Amino acid sequence: MENPFRQINQPLKEVPAELKGKVMHDIAMAKLFMELAELFSYNLGYIINSVSNSRKENT
Repeated sequence: MENPFRQINQPLKEVPAELKGKVMHDIAMAKLFMELAELFSYNLGYIINSVSNSRKENT
């Protein structure tokens, strides 16, 4: 079995354009899903902070 660490010092090879495009598309989709999840979920830190600040103002 060849030692994979010997390839570290080798020059980098160019990635095919279609593979690079697919990876960039997958990253964009993951980012979109993360932003949608953030949009439709509760930001608990903000809610706790706003509730505690409103209680301080009312007392």
